[in-house]
Amino acid sequence: MIDLTIVIPTKNDGERLSECLQAIGRGFASEIVVVDSCSQDATASIAAEHGATLVQFQWDGKFPKKRNWFLRNHTPKTRWVLFLDSDEILSDDFKRELANTLPKSKASGYWLNYSIYFLGQELKHGYPLKKLALFRVGAGEYERIDESRWSHLDMEIHEHPIIDGEVGKIESRIDHRDFRDVSHYIAKHNEYSSWEARRFLQMKTRGETTMPLTLKQKIKYRLIESPFAGIVYFFGAYFMMGGFLDGKRGLAFAILKMGYFTQVYCKIQELQIAPGEATQMGVVKSNHECPESALQSTQPVP
Repeated sequence: MIDLTIVIPTKNDGERLSECLQAIGRGFASEIVVVDSCSQDATASIAAEHGATLVQFQWDGKFPKKRNWFLRNHTPKTRWVLFLDSDEILSDDFKRELANTLPKSKASGYWLNYSIYFLGQELKHGYPLKKLALFRVGAGEYERIDESRWSHLDMEIHEHPIIDGEVGKIESRIDHRDFRDVSHYIAKHNEYSSWEARRFLQMKTRGETTMPLTLKQKIKYRLIESPFAGIVYFFGAYFMMGGFLDGKRGLAFAILKMGYFTQVYCKIQELQIAPGEATQMGVVKSNHECPESALQSTQPVP
């Protein structure tokens, strides 16, 4: 068993959570914690059935959000913590590599690789999906962004962990089985593009930045005020990174992502034309209160 706590943030993710927990298994990590946001489905019972501890989170619209709140209020007793989404499935190769790497590791964190699915099938090419989601407990936390006036996302989505120390990478991929439809993809990225636009203008006007920036972030922030940002992404993903090898799906995916960066550009322009809107649009609304029964944290079934 690895000296590791796996943390899975959820909200009405019962159906996907079951497969995620089953793939982890009971003998892999020291502890599995489901951090839930007042789910009204079977999330709580599924977590217990698979040996996971359930912790309830109710966001108040301020810092910290879900992941940092957990790190600060329920600090893992293990050496390592891995943040895993409910649609992310640990492969046997990934678990073997982690078991071989972490016990002798001198790094403070690790970049992880993920598969990408689009229109029901895995994309083999284009820009890879990577996240810094595995790090030593106490080595850092997710960046703090003053977004209380314009964000209603209760969990860190674009924020990256700021880690003190060396950061390595795990080569084996986590299977990111997001099979939700294109309507969900478009709605989600519409929300994300609004966040990106306001975040960029905040960085620009206040001089705030994420340190250290990855190469991908540096390129993105240099291009994001240009209408060519989407075109540059498309050229890189479709031609340089081989997206064309995924056929029609690769082309459609690259076009959608190009549209996303174009959305960010347009929203930045709108906010600069009417700067007052930056503090009016996307204002945090009071969260619905969790039922008293939902706020009860539970322990796993023995």
